[in-house]
Amino acid sequence: MHLRYLVLFLWCLTSIASGDNAATHVVGVTDGDTITILDADREQHKVRLAGIDAPEKKQPFGQRSKEHLSDLVFGKDVTLVCGKIDRYSRDICVVYIGGKDANLAQVEAGLAWWYRKYAKEQTPQQRVDYEAAETRAKAARRGLWADAEPVPPWEWRHR
Repeated sequence: MHLRYLVLFLWCLTSIASGDNAATHVVGVTDGDTITILDADREQHKVRLAGIDAPEKKQPFGQRSKEHLSDLVFGKDVTLVCGKIDRYSRDICVVYIGGKDANLAQVEAGLAWWYRKYAKEQTPQQRVDYEAAETRAKAARRGLWADAEPVPPWEWRHR
């Protein structure tokens, strides 16, 4: 597992440094916080969007969250900044499309929660941005915040 992380980390650094976004083409969107990318060697990698948790597919707003992420990244070249691999062997990354943070865009749209449990893995600026985005979405009752009491996915999965 540590070797895989090192290889992915070096691959991400090489992609970012070379500006070769074609190496990270989105070929699938599983849900509102998971995508599949194709690398330069035509290998697929599952990528979990860092810092957010989107509604599960069968939860209210789960399908809308997936559709929003698809509209943002599907079939497009992205840049990844990855930090670790989770227990499901997914790479945990911030996904950038045209310089825009797609993870943050999900929170801004009210289609994902800022995942405070992992805030310590974010930069201080990301923590500020994600918290502010969630606060604005909640105040505007955008997306999942239209529900009086939306159930966070980590609670929904536990049930």
